[in-house]
Amino acid sequence: MTIVTESRPSFVIMGSGGVGGYFGARLAQAGFDVSFIARGAHLHAIRNTGLRIEGPEECFTISAHATENPADLNPPDFVLFAVKLWDTEPAGAALQACLGQDSAVLSLQNGVESEDVLCALLGPQRILGGVAEISAAIAEPGLIRRVSPFARVRLGELDHQRSPRSIRLALALGAAGIEVDHAQDIVAAIWNKFLFLVGLSALTALTRQPIGRIREDPDTRGLFEQIIREVLTIARAKGISLPEDTIAERMQFADNLPAEFMASMALDLKRGSRLELDWLSGAVVRLGKELDLPTPANRFVYTALKLVKDGS
Repeated sequence: MTIVTESRPSFVIMGSGGVGGYFGARLAQAGFDVSFIARGAHLHAIRNTGLRIEGPEECFTISAHATENPADLNPPDFVLFAVKLWDTEPAGAALQACLGQDSAVLSLQNGVESEDVLCALLGPQRILGGVAEISAAIAEPGLIRRVSPFARVRLGELDHQRSPRSIRLALALGAAGIEVDHAQDIVAAIWNKFLFLVGLSALTALTRQPIGRIREDPDTRGLFEQIIREVLTIARAKGISLPEDTIAERMQFADNLPAEFMASMALDLKRGSRLELDWLSGAVVRLGKELDLPTPANRFVYTALKLVKDGS
């Protein structure tokens, strides 16, 4: 697929870790104008030696403009917003310094509340819904290592319309060799990922074991299914359109993952880093309380991990 040079959109990557850094690097490799917002040693490495990507069947390095201050940047056509969930509000507020009148923001975060937060901060007209399906992380400053066999983006307008800008973004990502799903109902897609991620994060963090061992043991497999079933109940109570076979499909997806696969929250726990627990199982507990729906499995997960959620 070829995009005329004059029509190529420009990008800012807010949060240049595993998700934002990977997809931003693929866009830069394809010749798009991409600027990265990063911090600390990672920022220093990108500026001095470039951003290196390693993954299944790929290894490349790109040179790119990187800064810690959004005000240094020209207004982009699109922002890929990929910060950790606890940084959503401060990062969203800082991002305003580089947004133009027509800049659009695609959240590629975990959880189901980021789009609402960003709509309140930046205006609903700017926000696209997104889902990142990838397992990648900063292996060392300036190096992002992808371990998942897949790296795809699902995106769409929050009002379910297929707009010129969402089409343009999907085409750009596709031109960079990124697998793209231009979803008709991106809100349902966000909840579908959330449902699975809550279960995967909970079990891999609680057990410190990869998905292979969890799915093979009847007890841990049963807890995994109970956790995601509670999320499905909440989603339906909120009017989210998910199909009847969602649980079976999500369990089949778990069965097809590489046996060594672990959620990023489990990896953060191993490193002693802060956890996104409050926005995963914690959010399920909170939403269940608001809707008067029981969430005992997620409450157990939250209680078991809350004392380590702020890192060591």
